[in-house]
This record gives sequence, structure tokens and C-alpha cells, in this order.
Amino acid sequence: MRTLFFDCFAGASGNMVLGALIDLGLDRELLFDRIKGLGLAGYEIEIEKVDRSGLSSTHLNVVIPVEKKHRHLHHIVDIIENSNLSEGVKARSVAIFDRLAAAEARVHGIDVKKVHFHEVGAVDAIIDVVGACIAFEMLGIENFACSKIHVGSGFVDMEHGRFPVPPPAVAELLVGKPIYSTDIAGELITPTGAAIISTVCDSYGVIPEMAVERTGYGAGSRIYDGFPNVLRIMIGETIADKIEQPQNREHLVILESNIDDLSPQIIGHVMDRAFELGASDCWFTPIQMKKNRPATLISILCRLELRSVLTDLLFKETSTLGIRFRDVDREALDRELVDVQTAYGQVKVKIGRHNGVIVNVMPEYDDVVRVAKENGVSLRAVHDAVSASLASRAALAAG
Repeated sequence: MRTLFFDCFAGASGNMVLGALIDLGLDRELLFDRIKGLGLAGYEIEIEKVDRSGLSSTHLNVVIPVEKKHRHLHHIVDIIENSNLSEGVKARSVAIFDRLAAAEARVHGIDVKKVHFHEVGAVDAIIDVVGACIAFEMLGIENFACSKIHVGSGFVDMEHGRFPVPPPAVAELLVGKPIYSTDIAGELITPTGAAIISTVCDSYGVIPEMAVERTGYGAGSRIYDGFPNVLRIMIGETIADKIEQPQNREHLVILESNIDDLSPQIIGHVMDRAFELGASDCWFTPIQMKKNRPATLISILCRLELRSVLTDLLFKETSTLGIRFRDVDREALDRELVDVQTAYGQVKVKIGRHNGVIVNVMPEYDDVVRVAKENGVSLRAVHDAVSASLASRAALAAG
């Protein structure tokens, strides 16, 4: 499995990530040509080789005119979605900005739609994030891992005042991730760097067992005496089952909204559309709201890259004024869909395995209904026929 490892002994920022990827030896002209697919204008990308405490590294700087306007999440999503980038790059880029917006919203106690990104919404951050996602695609990365993250120490001056390191948004982005601090003063990992790493990485800690092909160093802007302020990136081949993470673990997000003034027909339509758009699951829960009003809690489970499109669905199709969301992990069984021949006809059956052992067998409902109607028998009769056929198959295999 082609793996990229972030070695964050000096933290990470957006330009350090992109600089390290370029330092790996990427075709920078091809990379920059693809970045132009964003349709942004008025920027220049400056790249230079620098020395950071004896380490030759690549420093990247995006030069842009001073931006006085703030960007909200939908502005950035529009720029990405309207580009000519690949769908994979678009989805991963949007997922990173979604995660960043979610962290800012939680920190400030506001709806994600009201988050404005300050410098994070500037052209340089968009180029850092999207450029990194383009590079991941160019390198054919299948798996991401990260070291424990050095966050720095001390305080940082921000728009709202003086805050401890790591600042609130970064701390929120790194919830559940292993971090540490030393006497190195300053903010070593920025919101953009934290958003990229926490979105793409599934495992953290020591370097996974891998055959390293290339190593790249991306330089930070600050220079320390005797401390290399760089991000090291390694790429190589790992054996999937040696990566310390559950193989069927998924990072998902749950969207939720309480609805008390909408037709049941429209709510049903929302579920249908959610599944059409790729939701992993959708369910309704009867609840009691303030003033004893009966209502429905709409919940949608989806992959991170689908959060924006499903958020749009809820805002467009329901009367909600706000949507809550939270990150969740899901561990699933290995699943296999097989055709089982029964006395009534062929039925698809979903088989679930845990550590190679079958722990769940379930006929596909639509197939059971179809076969029952065709034969004029009950659903139970078809279920029993499937069970009988599976038992016969198991007996033959054992014999």
C-alpha cells in the first residue's frame, strides 16, 4: 500500500505540507498547471531551497494582493467545485475546509455557515490545501499516517486576543490526536496544517513498517537556533495489515436537525435524496421539543467529503435554520454479497465476517420481496429457504 507519513517533529503548516511534497521531487510545472484549474488570479508561487539548521528544505510562499474581504465556507466550496480539478481532489479539498469550518464553529459557538475564515480563506490557504490534494493524487497515495504532533509552546496573538499554544481552533482540530509540547516557543502547527493532517490521516504514532522511497522537507518561515523548523514527509510501500489501525475503520460525520413544521412527505423525500447522494445511512427519531411540540430528529451519516452536499440538501429541502454535525468513527464487518439458489429462485445474501469468521448472514430484502411475490409465498418462507440452502452449502463444504 502506497503510504505517506507526516513526521511533525516541528509541527506543520499549509505551505510546509506543499513545500515538502514538492521537495519529494514532484513535477512542479505539472502541479502548478493543475492548480491553475482553480481559476484563481493575481497570485504567484515562490519556491526556494533554504537551510534550516543544516537541513536542505523547500520553502514555499504564495504571494497575493492584500485581501480585505472575508470568505465563508460556501465561497471556498464554490471555487473548488467550479474548478476543472478531478472529483477526488475536489472531495478531499472540500473535506479539509469542512473540517476547518467545523472546528471554528465549535470554538466560537456559532453555526458553520457564519464562520468566516480570515487569513485561512485567503488565496494562499486555498492553494496550499488544494495543491496538497493534487500532489497526493499525483503521488498515488493510498494511506496516510502521522507522527505525534509537536505543537510548540507559549502564546500567540490573534484577532480576538492573546491565546495559548495550541490556539483554540488547532486544539479542536487535533482532538483525539497525540500531541506534545517542548520549550520551543511559538505556534508550530497552524489551523491549515492541522486540518490537512487530521482529515487525511487514519493512524498516528511511530513510523509504520515501510520501504521508504523518497523523503521531502518543507520549511517553515520561522528560523530557530539549533532546531530545524521543517516538516518531513516520507512516502513508500507498507503492508496494509501491519499499519496499526482497524482495517475496517471509517471516519464519518453525522448531520442532525430537529424539524417540527414540515410535511411527512417532504421528510420522506429527504431520506430518499440522502441515499441517492451517497449517504451511508439516514434515520428519523420522534422527539419532543420546547413548548411540548412533537417533532422529528433527522440524522444523516455520511463520509466527510459528502458533508457539504448533504448539508445543502437539508437547507434546501427542509425548514431547518441550523444543522449540527459531529465526527464519528465506524468499524464495519468485512462484507460479501453472494447469490444463493433456493427452491423459489435466486436470492442475494449479504455475509458479514469478523476476523475471517462469519458472524452475520442477511438476505437482501428487495430480493426476498421479489421472490416471494413471484412464487406467491410469504417472506418468512423465502427466508427459511435461504437458510436451508446456506446450511446445505455449509454441510457440503465441511464434507
